[in-house]
Amino acid sequence: MTKTISFNDLRRIKDSLPDGSIAQIADRLNLTSQTVRNYFGGTNYEFGKNCGVHIEPGPDGGIVVLDDTTIYDMAVEILETNKEE
Repeated sequence: MTKTISFNDLRRIKDSLPDGSIAQIADRLNLTSQTVRNYFGGTNYEFGKNCGVHIEPGPDGGIVVLDDTTIYDMAVEILETNKEE
């Protein structure tokens, strides 16, 4: 399922994650941490892959279309769990 979000909102989610969350998501999905960082707007493709994130220039940092929301959903779940504690 695809999701459209602003680039700045995607970065806010990444920046709000508690320490170790990127590694936790990567471990659960059998990905490298850099691949998860690339999903949130990173650009290091030497040590990570592209995860179906398409960025188009525009207001609020541009528009991001996520082909697969698995990483996004896991990040939101971590934030919600962290908020409850």
